[in-house]
Amino acid sequence: MDYLRKIFRVILIAFIALYYVIAANADITVSSKDTSQVSWVTKAVSASGVHFRTFKSKAAGTMVSYHVYSPPIYNRNKTLRLPVLYWLHGTGGGVAGIARLSALFDRAIQDGKIPPMLVVFPNGLATSMWSNSKDGKVPMETVVVKELVPLIDSSYRTIAKREGRLIEGFSMGGYGAARLGLKYPEVFGSVSILAGGPFDINFQGPRARNNPIQRENILRHTFGGDMEYFRAQNPYTLAKQYAAMRRGRLIIRMVVGDRDFTAPDNRSFSELLDRLQIEHSYNEVPGVGHNPITLFEAFGESNWMFYRKIFGKVASSASTTSSLFNR
Repeated sequence: MDYLRKIFRVILIAFIALYYVIAANADITVSSKDTSQVSWVTKAVSASGVHFRTFKSKAAGTMVSYHVYSPPIYNRNKTLRLPVLYWLHGTGGGVAGIARLSALFDRAIQDGKIPPMLVVFPNGLATSMWSNSKDGKVPMETVVVKELVPLIDSSYRTIAKREGRLIEGFSMGGYGAARLGLKYPEVFGSVSILAGGPFDINFQGPRARNNPIQRENILRHTFGGDMEYFRAQNPYTLAKQYAAMRRGRLIIRMVVGDRDFTAPDNRSFSELLDRLQIEHSYNEVPGVGHNPITLFEAFGESNWMFYRKIFGKVASSASTTSSLFNR
């Protein structure tokens, strides 16, 4: 019996190892946990200017966490109001990227490349797609738009109007930025879609083919296995649904690396916006794969110009100092 147990253990270990090797080669996000059970409260991130916060969400029925980056000038000038960037993370959760992203924004502010702003990092769980789940257990859209945005405006000195809010995200976060930006132009004046997806209406594009386990997990937990519900939440559908009311109301940019597996779907979504006459900019960055930090760095000055364009005037008009660039 001991011999059989040893044989079984060896086979089991080999099977698990093979599974992880296949998953890694297929670009699958593997987790030992059921991602539907990921906590609404993350670990606190320790980074310069970043603060960890929680609030009691009526929609979720539990405590929900988020992080906020504030630049040094916000703490020095107690009358200053700042615009807000809402950064939506990708699948798997975004806590690991907060320190590096906040450092990038902090450096850009200190160097005068962008106006000072607050950066809010909501907790979007692992596979929420920044949507309300069909079963109602994960009301992510409601938590962000109806609860977190008003909470930030009441807790911080913000420019509490659509022109003072940008929603931006990478990968799943780009999908979320696209759908929430298109759906709520009265809340967000600008939308930044970075390597967003999945934009294909049938969830059969490169992202889904490369991540079959993740695709199944997302469809089951977020969309209840219902493709019609998935299509109804998709930015592709929302763009067509709201096109007439969105033209000229939003500043939209799309950026993706030309080596990113989401590039074909991002290109197709940009072409859809063109057909719908929804103004936007579209850029494919040479030599970049699916990585937000690399994308930011490779896009260079063009990246920072976007923030100056959308927040430069509104930040200056709300400032009580002679120059916001004295940070």
